Amino acid sequence: MDRHHILELYHWTSGTCFRHPAKGEVPTAHVKTIRPAAGGIQDIRACTDCVVGMEAHRQAAAEGAGLPYRPGAGAGE
Repeated sequence: MDRHHILELYHWTSGTCFRHPAKGEVPTAHVKTIRPAAGGIQDIRACTDCVVGMEAHRQAAAEGAGLPYRPGAGAGE
């Protein structure tokens, strides 16, 4: 699956990428919600480059485990 099709699987809004906060506000997708030990909840957002990179890692892990790869699976979990 190419970059464009992968990115279409996510909902994009302006935000700060968890890996690239210095970029400031860029299009980001919600990729995870965490619950820090200090309390509350924190939404984790990623930019387009990070989402594509994460999907590449997910695909490699699925293939290595002999499992089917479903792009976008768990997007915004």
